Amino acid sequence: MVITRRLFLGALLMCIGVGAQAQDRYITVASTTSTEQSGLFGYLLPIYEKQTGVKVRVVALGTGQALDVARRGDADVVFVHARAAEENFLAEGHGVKRYPVMYNDFILIGPKSDPAKVGGGKDILAALKKVQVAQAPFVSRGDRSGTHMAELELWKAADVDIDQAKGPWYRDTGQGMGPALNTAAAMSAYILADRGTWLAFKNRGDLAILVEGDKRLFNQYGVMLVNPDMHPGVKKDLGQQFIDWIISPVGQQAIAAYRINGEQLFYPNAGDPNA
Repeated sequence: MVITRRLFLGALLMCIGVGAQAQDRYITVASTTSTEQSGLFGYLLPIYEKQTGVKVRVVALGTGQALDVARRGDADVVFVHARAAEENFLAEGHGVKRYPVMYNDFILIGPKSDPAKVGGGKDILAALKKVQVAQAPFVSRGDRSGTHMAELELWKAADVDIDQAKGPWYRDTGQGMGPALNTAAAMSAYILADRGTWLAFKNRGDLAILVEGDKRLFNQYGVMLVNPDMHPGVKKDLGQQFIDWIISPVGQQAIAAYRINGEQLFYPNAGDPNA
């Protein structure tokens, strides 16, 4: 009886150990709302999980907030789109190495009535100046996201001091890309958006793409392992495995294959050392 009991307890403990190991086979990726709300992660992660058996939990926030999550050691990997902020994160010692992954572009969305008369142009700086002069409704993410950082840089490049120029026409939302687009649709307002989320967005109302194609609207994404030397809880091996997959030919092909209504949302470029 004692032997049987010991064998039972041993088997039980082994099962508990195997179950705990299985539960540990996941990583947390702090990323942007655009990778989630565009549907990219919903497409990519099942492929990755099937191939590796590793689950991926996504914390989708603006890039600035995603990097803050990683600074606290609450993520294993960051997958974001604001090059200067990413490099600062590395310089602080919170990240190990930045890898380029993919790109798409930003676009200026606005009401089809186009009160600022910017439609059809390719000069984003001229368009923003017209929006500001016309005091036309404009919705900003206002959330330290990669899109918000890009918007602020564009206002600056357009010689518009947006802090001084703000008025009732300019709406800071503090929201992700999808909710901010909903606000813009409700207000018939202009908004800077990433193309991926726009293509996946259903509630367009009277909105349309008005300005696109300016090289200043290029939108690069990068991925980094959170530094396990600074944050011992980081799952170094599993996190690096995810990075290696996303920049591998298999991962890059999966990114390229993701489309909505036949239109490609993201363009892989892990092989570009300057991206």
